[in-house]
Amino acid sequence: MAAEPEVPPGAVGRRVSCRGERATVRYVGPVPPTQGLWLGVEWDHPGRGKHDGSHDGVRFFTCRHPTGGSFLRPAAVSFGRDYPSVVQETYRMDSTQVRRDGHAVDTQWGKLKDISLDRWTSVALNRSDVNGPGAAGAVRKTTPNVTTLSLSWTLLSCWDDVATISQQLEQLSQLDLSSNRLALPSDLSPHLHSFPRLRTLHLNNCDLTWAQILEVAPLWPQLEVLGVEGNAIRELQRPEEVLQALQQLSLAGNPLLQDSVISIAALPRLEMLNLSQTGLSELRFEDAAPGGHTSSFPALTTLHLDDNVISEWRAVDELAKLSGLVKLTCRRNRLVTSDGFASTARQLVIAKLGHLEALDGVDISVKERNGAEFDYIKMFREEWLKAGGGGQPSSQFICQHPRYLSLIDKHGDPEIGQRKPFILRNQLLQITFKFPDDPDRKSFDKKLPGSMQVLKVKALLRRLLKVHTADLRLSYITPQKVGMEYEIDNDLKPLQFFSVADGDQVLVRWS
Repeated sequence: MAAEPEVPPGAVGRRVSCRGERATVRYVGPVPPTQGLWLGVEWDHPGRGKHDGSHDGVRFFTCRHPTGGSFLRPAAVSFGRDYPSVVQETYRMDSTQVRRDGHAVDTQWGKLKDISLDRWTSVALNRSDVNGPGAAGAVRKTTPNVTTLSLSWTLLSCWDDVATISQQLEQLSQLDLSSNRLALPSDLSPHLHSFPRLRTLHLNNCDLTWAQILEVAPLWPQLEVLGVEGNAIRELQRPEEVLQALQQLSLAGNPLLQDSVISIAALPRLEMLNLSQTGLSELRFEDAAPGGHTSSFPALTTLHLDDNVISEWRAVDELAKLSGLVKLTCRRNRLVTSDGFASTARQLVIAKLGHLEALDGVDISVKERNGAEFDYIKMFREEWLKAGGGGQPSSQFICQHPRYLSLIDKHGDPEIGQRKPFILRNQLLQITFKFPDDPDRKSFDKKLPGSMQVLKVKALLRRLLKVHTADLRLSYITPQKVGMEYEIDNDLKPLQFFSVADGDQVLVRWS
């Protein structure tokens, strides 16, 4: 009779693999009335199990899910091997494949790789059975120059082992520990200098709470990029003296309590925040009035809000309080307009967020912005007039449309017949007309209202230039953006639609 496989000491809490699945050992011992030794395990994927740790009315261990547990014989599982052993096996190459130039062909990946592991800067051991650092100093001897290390979905079971590995990789700057289950260290102090150069860390699908992340965060003083997607994070707490260097944070796929998002708003260097698929309906910044600027997220430039339940346009007005926001994604939410068109909803977002440069991954051109703002003015013009129009609109209107008055100042009232004379005078633009295809023709200056239609500008030019052709083509350049030339390609729009400003040069061409 074959001997029963030996179970390593301290097996409870260790990670094991079985037929491609990962689990944590919760019990070691007999399960009457059967004979022999059993391992009670809690699966990472609860659908793999059969019970909650009980058998015939007796509880042997506890699972968080009613079908998260199983009993397995030790022979059915692997407790894994140490980092150096897995590296050597994963990247082992037949010496007959060595070429004269000192390189070898990796038959698995078909790439050239240096045989000497001490020269490698990147190691990927995803879905391997790495369970710890091995003998003292062995990691440093095996891969001393690694800067990027992927250890997702392994058999690592605690932060102490991760710290011991990292401590020996003095150049390590990027680390992926996704889909692991790591017990928190009882004492952080031995590991405070284990991650001195770490800049990027992924802890996706690790079944962590935000409080647990903050507990370990003192280990990563230089961290700039943190991914904690798909965890058990519901409530966020304010990071106190940790994560202060963080520039990018992804919380996507966590069931967040939306009122707790403001808890991370004081992170001083946070430039990108991913809150996609978190169940959010809005973000509120109560320290700023409509149209004002919040002190929250002072460095934020990029925000991802895809796959949430945002349905109220006031949520977009709240985002306008983020003065540095230039990139936003909010795909697959519930923002709709009266006509039901996605293109109209896009226009409305652009009009409400004046600093936005890209929406849903698509850059916003000058033409698109002007069109969106111009149509926004027309869309709510009747409501504006009822609320007080050119006088002082009601506070309710201002609350619902914080940018409307500034857009009127920028573009004017689109109903030209009802525009007031003083507004027209204030919109006179000093424009220099130049002729790049006719160097002998002298340029000249002209003052024109910004509300003047392009069609009328062309008619004026024909009279002044005594040009009879109907094919006048206009563009303009501005000292605000040197080297850029913008087309004026819609005869029915006013000059202000194209953002032609005082002091710009209009280039006139014809064939």
